[in-house]
Amino acid sequence: MCSERQAERLDRAVRTLSAWLAGTLLLASPLVQATPEIQSWRTENGTRVFFVAAPDIPMVDVQFVLAAGSAHDGAQSGLASLTAAMLSEGAGDWTADAIAERFDQVGAIFSASVDRDKTILSLRTLTRAAAFDTALDTFAMLIARPTFAPDELERVRQNRLIALRQDDESPRSVASKAFYRAVFGAHPYAADPAGTPESITALTRADLVAFHARQYVGANAVLALVGDLTRAQAEALAQRVVAGLPAGEPVAPLPAVPELERGTLNAISFPSSQTTLLAGQPGLRRGDPDYFALYVGNHILGGSGLVSLLMNEIREQRGLSYSTYSYFLPLAQLGPFIMGLQTRNDQAEQARVVLLDTLKRFITQGPTAAELTAAKQNITGGFPLKIASNGDIVGYLAVIGFYNLPLDYLARFRERIEAVTAAQIQDAFQRRVHPERLAIVSVGAAPADATATRGTP
Repeated sequence: MCSERQAERLDRAVRTLSAWLAGTLLLASPLVQATPEIQSWRTENGTRVFFVAAPDIPMVDVQFVLAAGSAHDGAQSGLASLTAAMLSEGAGDWTADAIAERFDQVGAIFSASVDRDKTILSLRTLTRAAAFDTALDTFAMLIARPTFAPDELERVRQNRLIALRQDDESPRSVASKAFYRAVFGAHPYAADPAGTPESITALTRADLVAFHARQYVGANAVLALVGDLTRAQAEALAQRVVAGLPAGEPVAPLPAVPELERGTLNAISFPSSQTTLLAGQPGLRRGDPDYFALYVGNHILGGSGLVSLLMNEIREQRGLSYSTYSYFLPLAQLGPFIMGLQTRNDQAEQARVVLLDTLKRFITQGPTAAELTAAKQNITGGFPLKIASNGDIVGYLAVIGFYNLPLDYLARFRERIEAVTAAQIQDAFQRRVHPERLAIVSVGAAPADATATRGTP
């Protein structure tokens, strides 16, 4: 979550880098091969490094990933997110303005994000000497020696509180937060990474310092690199980035996510002309043996835009919603399976029934041969575009490293998609998706008992 000042800095950096690269990109050959070679090793402090050489453009993309997501907040919701937000607000002897100037003057782009599993710190910089050295030194300092300056902490805290109040005015945000609570209950995944007004207000500088000391260690980290580097240069870069961190110990694994025992329907009254509807349950974890069958099946069900079954039934056939979708979000433990749409308040019940009926029919009947063929062609045909840039590749590397996926994951992706059968899809959906146990949340104009939670009909 960025402040206005951070957003302005990022915009300036993007413009600087874009101007320099404008001519270069036109002349460059494709950034990487469709199935890039992934190299891996560990630094002296135990950080796992994953590297792809991309020599066509003098640039490097870096993602430093830590098992420091919001699921590790404990009782202090928003702790991981606030810690990450403070890294660029002061480090070593540099103030927030000095840090911004160091990145700006060399056209480097820094960002920080936090999800339920991890903190991701990203850097994009040119590899020419002056820019490269300045950007890397600054990045390494932010990682290892943030100051968590009290004045800056209060400013960032106030910005976060404003953003949380704005969330309360958005039916989509209200629905999303209620959905995660309904699906995950007492599990750490239930809490929103941004925290709550009460938890953000209560966090202290000492809390952030302690979280950083505990989580920001080599044994808890993955470093993904893609760019114009040799193996030796990549090894030197990796050591330079993490040199200021202790080896430490890896965090304990997150607890398993329990399956839902029954379906629930939570209708939340909200002053809006549209109802936001979400339905789902615990779904997949990274590396799940059913991943490819469920991925292809979901592409047919609701993951392929206008040609999906949900879009056909809900938009094309009945005009109930402009857009509807479904997807699996695999995490370290079972992440959610989500179906969603927005519709007029007076159509909300009809849309909910059609959504569930379409899911039930797909589970019972499975995909047709034509649907399976079209899905495979769409997925495999579009895959090269998903790894067409350094930024795309570094994101995949970070996921591969963080979740301990095989190094041939990208090389064999299309092969594994092609191997999925209709029987495998039907079997996986029947075993893993349970319409009678869905958590359903609707946010919009609702009946008098709107806040009641009741069994799904």
